[in-house]
Amino acid sequence: MDQLQFHNMSLSWLNGGVTCLDGGAMFGVVPKPLWSRKYPVNEKNQIELPTEPILIQYEGKNYIIDTGVGFNKLNEKQLRNYGVTEESTLADSLQELGLTTADIDVVLMTHLHFDHAGGLTQWEGNVLVPTFPNAKIYVTKIEWDEMRKPNIRSKNTYWKENWEPVQHLVETYEGKLQVTPGIEMIHTGGHSNGHAIIKLTQNGEVLLHMADIMPTHAHQNPLWVLAYDDYPMTSVFAKEGIMKEALENGYGFIFYHDAYYRMIKWDATGKEIVDKLERSRQAVITF
Repeated sequence: MDQLQFHNMSLSWLNGGVTCLDGGAMFGVVPKPLWSRKYPVNEKNQIELPTEPILIQYEGKNYIIDTGVGFNKLNEKQLRNYGVTEESTLADSLQELGLTTADIDVVLMTHLHFDHAGGLTQWEGNVLVPTFPNAKIYVTKIEWDEMRKPNIRSKNTYWKENWEPVQHLVETYEGKLQVTPGIEMIHTGGHSNGHAIIKLTQNGEVLLHMADIMPTHAHQNPLWVLAYDDYPMTSVFAKEGIMKEALENGYGFIFYHDAYYRMIKWDATGKEIVDKLERSRQAVITF
């Protein structure tokens, strides 16, 4: 299990599953000869995208960023189409840390697409129940509203199985939310209308979790956005502003989907890596 100590915060990456999605869809209009130099692709044109929640242990509380694809939540067609090679084993990951799912105090949802929200619920016999029964679940109001009433496009990723059993645990916000001093959720839109990023601050240093407006280190360029984005220009403008601030002030970045890096920090130009934490688990798709 990969871990990172960020001053008083302990970060651990949990096993939330692995997907392999079409590289063209993940890099939108960027030509393959460009993006494939930065992120490897297999013979099916798929790139490897883990769905690995980040546990933050801070001031006696346990926070989780997103929840993986879940376990036994996808049918055979979905497993094939989304290239799912592994499903979530969150309870096993937590057990390694001496925790159970009941010990999670807060779930920070960047958005509610199936590959982030699948782990919110789990099967108990033939009934779906909350995976984290004692946790508050924070998500933007825009995202929560669309989750429950998806449109013709978003109904393919906002599923009632992932929200109905947890609706009594959900608390929404608009704009920004300070979950606790040092942990802030910031609405960006773009990837989805209610998409948010997460900002961790300790002793004047910052780690940003950009979620799916920058799902991997190879998406650093503000113009490199996903064909999956509902509002791509919103993603571009949000990422442009955030990246400018981040590079000027030496912020680090942490990832949920990156198969190669857990954390990365660039110099002010964005061209040189000055600090990094590589994913210790070997990716199946390599250069």
